[in-house]
Amino acid sequence: MTDIIEYADKVWRGEASQQLYHRGDLRREGMHRVADGAYMWPAFGNVYVFPTDAGLFVYDTGDLRTANELFSATRELSDRPIHTAVYSHGHIDHIFGMGPFDEEAARRGWERPTVVAQEAVLPRFDRYRRTRGYNGVINQRQFQAPNLQWPNDYRYPDVTFGDRTTLTIDDLVVDLRHARGETDDAAIAWLPDRKILCCGDFFIWASPNAGNPQKVQRFAYEWARTLRWMAGLGAEILLPGHGLPVVGVDRIRVTLTDAAELLETLHCQTLELMNAGATLDEVIHTVTAPAELLKKPYLAPSYDEPEFVVRNVWRMYGGWYDGNPANLKAAHRNDLAREMAEIGGGAERLAERARELLARGEHRLAGHLAQMAADADPGSRVSHETRLEVFGALERAATSTMAKGVYSWAAAESRAFLEGSDRATELKAKTAGRSQWAF
Repeated sequence: MTDIIEYADKVWRGEASQQLYHRGDLRREGMHRVADGAYMWPAFGNVYVFPTDAGLFVYDTGDLRTANELFSATRELSDRPIHTAVYSHGHIDHIFGMGPFDEEAARRGWERPTVVAQEAVLPRFDRYRRTRGYNGVINQRQFQAPNLQWPNDYRYPDVTFGDRTTLTIDDLVVDLRHARGETDDAAIAWLPDRKILCCGDFFIWASPNAGNPQKVQRFAYEWARTLRWMAGLGAEILLPGHGLPVVGVDRIRVTLTDAAELLETLHCQTLELMNAGATLDEVIHTVTAPAELLKKPYLAPSYDEPEFVVRNVWRMYGGWYDGNPANLKAAHRNDLAREMAEIGGGAERLAERARELLARGEHRLAGHLAQMAADADPGSRVSHETRLEVFGALERAATSTMAKGVYSWAAAESRAFLEGSDRATELKAKTAGRSQWAF
């Protein structure tokens, strides 16, 4: 079995990649010991198990696709029932592993495991049920997963808390604290006697997911404050929601402080410009992230991007108006595109210009004109050929899952039009074998 602590050390120092983790190789090895009485199941959404004489304490439960694997791995470790499970937050890659354990409890006449969560998980699950169709569409697009179906039934927690609470399970003491970051319902678990910190998605071995363009509000400023609070705890083991453990007081402090600094500089630059009266366009193209931070192995913009964080800070303080009066009550984009085509010599001329811009490396401008060409004449093969070419190039150039998903979806729409098929069929063919996603 892989020594997960040794492997994590190499990744942190930039001497190894996280491929073993991301491919699922570590998960298939079963539970990994990370400390005395502490085990990690390194799935896409990590699960942490702490055996006690009263039963198992579990922090996070993974997603539906791997629920049976989690059950088997847990039972190889221990035959004791789950006493208490905590959701780090309500995203569906963290809350769908309880089914087999609940069924086992019913079958064996045990008391059903107690699930604990922050109280905002309840309205989250209610919202998910109201917006099931919308969440299905945006997650199919984000993860290029046309078969993804958004769930409608949830394992609601048995116990909720507000700001903080303490659990005592046999000799295990768990301090739970609420904070807002990626979500409004996070529950951080601090085990003071063992110096173990379970931080959920406040740290994921990537640039913080504080900007997701298709999801609800993120909280960059509070996230940064929470990272600094965690950095000051003196934790000796940091157990993240995604990615590998971080071990050592100094290393943990550096890791969390670096992440906090990244969020703080994006937040402060954005707010300073807003206070000076800048428009969203000016803010987006002025704020910069420190390059030295993005080069860290644990802060690469591989899932989210700093530019998207800036947009979320704007949304937090400034609402949806971007400072451009033409956008306050905007024309339909197809009408605008047709006017631009009329001025420029037709939709095919817009498409031609988009290709010229792409060849010059002007990817953003090329994207605008390629989309306008298709909007101006949705039935034009030339427009869709150009749109496919431009957004395919944008996808290949993008570094983040967020951007790649949107660009790939656009390219797939045009490819499907050209082939006379449908978008779902085209995406299914393209993404066969991909099944990992987060929220």
